[in-house]
Amino acid sequence: MLNVNEIRKDFPILNIKINGHKLIYFDNAASSQKPLQVIEAIKRFYLESYANVHRGVHALSQKASELYEEAREAASKFIGAEMNEVVFVKNTSEAINLIAYTWGLQNLNEEDEVLVTLMEHHSNLTPWITLSKFKKFKVKYAEINPDGTLNYEDLEEKVNNKTKIIAITHMSNVTGAINDVKRIIKLAHDYGALVLIDGAQSVPHMPVNVKDLQCDFLAFSGHKMLGPTGIGVLYIREDVINKMEPTISGGGTIKKVRWSAEKAACTIDWATTPEKLEAGTPNIAGAIGLAEAIKYLEKIGMKQVRKHEEELVKYTLKRFEELSKVKIYGPQKPENRGGIITFNIGQLNPHQVALILDQYGIAVRSGFHCAEPLHHLLGANSGTVRASYYIYNTSEEVDKMIEIIKKIEEIA
Repeated sequence: MLNVNEIRKDFPILNIKINGHKLIYFDNAASSQKPLQVIEAIKRFYLESYANVHRGVHALSQKASELYEEAREAASKFIGAEMNEVVFVKNTSEAINLIAYTWGLQNLNEEDEVLVTLMEHHSNLTPWITLSKFKKFKVKYAEINPDGTLNYEDLEEKVNNKTKIIAITHMSNVTGAINDVKRIIKLAHDYGALVLIDGAQSVPHMPVNVKDLQCDFLAFSGHKMLGPTGIGVLYIREDVINKMEPTISGGGTIKKVRWSAEKAACTIDWATTPEKLEAGTPNIAGAIGLAEAIKYLEKIGMKQVRKHEEELVKYTLKRFEELSKVKIYGPQKPENRGGIITFNIGQLNPHQVALILDQYGIAVRSGFHCAEPLHHLLGANSGTVRASYYIYNTSEEVDKMIEIIKKIEEIA
């Protein structure tokens, strides 16, 4: 088990008071808090090593470039990838859009199909829907079961020789349901299709290895895993990335631009991977902060992170049995879901519930969580309340939330 009390010492924000109560931060699926080690690493870079990366011959540029590429190496190893397969992006949303508007733009045509699921975050739905209007391919939707889990039989029926890519979340940001992506990847590859995994909720909370999964794309964000905002990771399998040409180009993506007076035209030689997909000055400090966050998580061990959250979910579900007006969404078995508990109380609007909890210093998320179709299918037409856990959360904090929910039930 994690030594949560020691971990909490690295997060001073957990000691602040909100509305006169000590903060209980249960909004980790939206964004996690940052340990002192990450904050200091970013501060140290700006104080001692800041310069733009790549192409600079002076010492500071060389040092900054070294730190930036060390961050890429850390991110690569964290998910079992090679360095040339890892592209730095702003976040998961940008990563998925990058795939849609580079690989998708170059490979999808009118006779093709893209398969998504109805549990997806909007960021893994809207890019494909928007691109389909230009490229005229068909977007198909795999159904979900009443408990919010994926209907694998329906998905399998909708995969065929026209399917070119399946875009699917590894873990639902609403129900916490964990999908068997290895099963889906095998099926897709049998039909010659690629698979994009939205790892925004899985990579920060459980061991993920791209070589074990054999996925083609994987996207995740740094800010959900103790890192800063504005930095994310996109894994692209080597043989796929080598065939991709940039659609966003400029500084850093170019090896050479040659002018031909005879042809009155320029020709472009692209940089090698992954630089050809990282146009302009990157978020250098963000990458360095992410590397430090990865170092922090690796020291704990991702199996331990997963076990801690599983125990918290198990404890929460047990305590929720004491409540009479609460409806919980998602799988009932802790081993089938991540550290997310989504619920509603009677007929109260989820925002009302979140505001009441906030009066006691408990930070939760309320609304549709950027997954509106899933909420309507679950019958939660006004949204839900979501409590989501991480390495610094405790069963005592869960007890406090249950105590307040019991009070809320009196008015529900």
